[in-house]
Amino acid sequence: MEMILQPLSAACFVCGQPFAAGDRIVSYLVKSGTGGPVARYDVLADRADAFVPEGAVACRWVQVHKPKARDENPERALKLTAEGLFLTLADPATEPTPETTRLVQFLAILLERKKLIRPRGRTPDGLREMYEHGRTKQVYEVPVGEVTPEFFVAVQGQLGALGLAKGGPN
Repeated sequence: MEMILQPLSAACFVCGQPFAAGDRIVSYLVKSGTGGPVARYDVLADRADAFVPEGAVACRWVQVHKPKARDENPERALKLTAEGLFLTLADPATEPTPETTRLVQFLAILLERKKLIRPRGRTPDGLREMYEHGRTKQVYEVPVGEVTPEFFVAVQGQLGALGLAKGGPN
């Protein structure tokens, strides 16, 4: 499961205002209604109500803007894989939504099967499963949820909106 995706924009899609350190940014993955590629839109949180996507919103997340370090490799963020999407959505700086939580739970199952992350038990309150990322050794906490047929139908809908379910790109 892989597709090419733009990195975080330098400015708000709605108003054109450049992002500053500490700004809350809402990022959307949108599959165009014309069958075109998946596009990423970044919008200042206080302008998110004015954003009108031209297609199906497959995923949305909120993050706090941190300016890139000079030595950071922007090419690294261009390829969105299951692993990259998990690392982005499970990052503690990303505010969870029901859609992102569901995707993170699904991606954790997928990546655990591929042995890219390892379970490390639950948090003391029992509400989150802890996973260690094999390459970075960073621990991510994923909310515990029921894996039901309805869960998989919802995930399939999200992946279908991205063109990644039932015959989409690999």
